[in-house]
Amino acid sequence: QVQVVESGGGLVQPGESLRLSCAVSGFTYDPYHIGWFRQTPGKRREGVSAIALADGRTFYAASVKGRFSISRDHVKKTAYLEMNSLKPEDTAIYFCAGGYPSGDYSALWASEYEDWGQGTQVTVSS
Repeated sequence: QVQVVESGGGLVQPGESLRLSCAVSGFTYDPYHIGWFRQTPGKRREGVSAIALADGRTFYAASVKGRFSISRDHVKKTAYLEMNSLKPEDTAIYFCAGGYPSGDYSALWASEYEDWGQGTQVTVSS
């Protein structure tokens, strides 16, 4: 059974940075992806970024491209989301998930992921 554990959320001021970590344990095989999603009350879960664990290909939502950066340690099966220039609209619960997207086109679709973490709160406020 695969387990996913996120860490690193918190409260920061606009313009500051935050780093989230996601550790996956259990059996996985290529092309396993790790994705980051976020959700606010009353809204759908939004794909933020994803990375293919084996070859490191990355995917970003337009809203975070240029500000967020995802990386991974393939051996440790851990992914990191570096969030820079944070804005109040980035405030959400951030979820990490693992799965096997059908293709690059669906790498940020929550429906393509089956292993989910418990979520971590990110609040951007002055």
